Order: sequence, then structure tokens, then C-alpha cells
Amino acid sequence: MKLRFALLLAASLLSACASTPPAPLVGRGQISDFSLEGRFALRVTLPGQAAQNSGGRLTWTHQNRSDRVLLSSPLGYGLAEIETTPEISSLRTANGKTRESSDPDALIEEVTGQRLPVSQLPAWLLGRSGGKARIELDAQGRPVRLTEDGWQVDYSFESDRPDALPDRLTLSRDGEIELRLRIEEWKDKP
Repeated sequence: MKLRFALLLAASLLSACASTPPAPLVGRGQISDFSLEGRFALRVTLPGQAAQNSGGRLTWTHQNRSDRVLLSSPLGYGLAEIETTPEISSLRTANGKTRESSDPDALIEEVTGQRLPVSQLPAWLLGRSGGKARIELDAQGRPVRLTEDGWQVDYSFESDRPDALPDRLTLSRDGEIELRLRIEEWKDKP
């Protein structure tokens, strides 16, 4: 059950602690490739089951329409690695098992039992639509809330700049899954 939860956690990343704000980057609308370092907290509450909580660190690189997400425990022990390209997605667990699929969302569903928006997360991180989202903006034109395909993404910014990147995101679906991300560092040149 723990491995299944770790895989669910890994899948949900392909999505309130104090730290140093990220260095200034090019504007949010101009970024196509990025890398980030941060922390995550995941809570899964499935019907008829006790809530499960997990957390740790993540390193995410999005470049040339491909992603590589490394997840580790708070102490730095590797949990999982997810790699996606337009052609294939793979998920490798800490015990060395690897699974592959041409559809990243289907791969995660096969491994965890949950259909998660892996393919939409890079756009959502930047406050962009993965398709037909409803996006609410603040007075500076930054995303405050994005709603798409049953998911809600809430954004928080430490900077007042209109083109600032989010420092905190909360992704949730139907009270079952809540993923909180605290982005400690953004880089626009991975």
C-alpha cells in the first residue's frame, strides 16, 4: 500500500513553508522551458479509506515538450522518477521497477488506480490552460485560480510583479486529492 501511495504521489507531481523567494526570471508568458526545485505535501482521501499523507522534495525539468520529475523523501531518499516525451512515458520506482506507456495519464492510472492530469501539469504550473480551463486573474493579471477537467489549481505569489511566477500552488480534485507545492527556485534555462 505504501508503494502504491508513493506512486500516486509521484503521479500527481507531473502539480506553507517559509523560504527564499525565487530569483527573477523572464515573464511567465514567455517561458516555454523551465526547471524548478521545491517541496510537496500530498493528501489522498478515497471513499471508505483513511486519509493518506506524504511529503518530500521534487526536482522538475520541462524542456522541449519533455519532462523529468525526481521525487525524494524529506531526507533526500529517492522515491520515484518520471520521464515523459511526446512519444513515451516511463515511471521508475526506488526499487528499480520501470513501467512505460505512450500515454502518461494512462500510465499513472495503471500504476496507482487514479487518472491524474500528468500531461496538463506543465501548463498549469505556469497558469496556462491545458485545453479549456477557466482562469481567474488578480488585479495584476496573474492567475489566482484555474479550473479544468474537475481539477482546481490555486496560486500564490510572493512578488507583486505582474509577470511573477507562482511560489505556491494547491491542486485539488473533489476533496479526494490535494497536492500542495512550495516552489523554492524557478529557472527558465534548464
